Amino acid sequence: MTMQVPATVPKLVPVAFLSVVLIWSTTPLGIVWSSGSVHPTMAVLLRMLIALSLGFMILLITRIRLPFSRAAIKLYCVSSIGIVGGMLLSYFAARYIASGTMSLIFGLSPLISGLLAQKILGEDKFGPMKLIAFTFAFIGLGIVCSSKLALSADSWIGLLLILTAVFLFSLSGVLIKTVKINIHPIASTVGALLFSTPLFVFAWLIFDGSLPIETWQEKSLWSILYLGVFGSLIGFISYFYILQNLKASTVALVTLITPVFAMMLGATLNGEVITNALIIGAIFVICGLGLYQFGDKASVIVSQKLAKKP
Repeated sequence: MTMQVPATVPKLVPVAFLSVVLIWSTTPLGIVWSSGSVHPTMAVLLRMLIALSLGFMILLITRIRLPFSRAAIKLYCVSSIGIVGGMLLSYFAARYIASGTMSLIFGLSPLISGLLAQKILGEDKFGPMKLIAFTFAFIGLGIVCSSKLALSADSWIGLLLILTAVFLFSLSGVLIKTVKINIHPIASTVGALLFSTPLFVFAWLIFDGSLPIETWQEKSLWSILYLGVFGSLIGFISYFYILQNLKASTVALVTLITPVFAMMLGATLNGEVITNALIIGAIFVICGLGLYQFGDKASVIVSQKLAKKP
């Protein structure tokens, strides 16, 4: 189903756009805080249970149908790849790298998705501008990684985990496009959570399996509640809403804005170190993302203006 952008933008769209920016900017820090005193597998499991419970309540109140056709089940399964793989590995990565770095690396998902779409969806190969963008972004990634490794010898574990998480998240997004189904965004979110949650239970049993509730701190519990309500439910609903009411190029601005805010929040609220190398790497990555999203359009506009000159 192709989503059409309406001629007039509803009044709630700016609120939804701002909500997505704020939620995506604060989610990495929330992950770090929530797994501070709670095992990562339990932290993400509680987050999913909260989101799933609220999601079912919304479905009941709004009477939105949750389909279980073959196509719907396929959609839930491929969505689970991104939810389980992306979130679980991100929670483990939070023990080794800063929240701002996590957000910055996750910003690379549009580029990874573009590469995967060429193989899976048969989309056109990258043109010169996108290749330049790709080069910029991965030079920045190399600088960021070298900066993290210089600060901590164990950072490579977190970097490897978050890169794998980004790959699985991007793969899931591309595979979703192969499923032909007309389904309400809230229903697709709840269905994906329904299929993902048992896998999180399984992960908790394997990697932890304990319930040391007496050691859990309020900071972690509040963070889990925040991520369950906002990060996993309201964030998804707001994202689908702006996707239906704004141009894709406008929605893409979220991936450029959130890493900057996430790094600032990490430094201010969590005492995370921002080195000169990290700043330089972030500039390369964000410039690469900007070129990837808007470079082709900008080059066409420049070419048209030059062609009009006598």
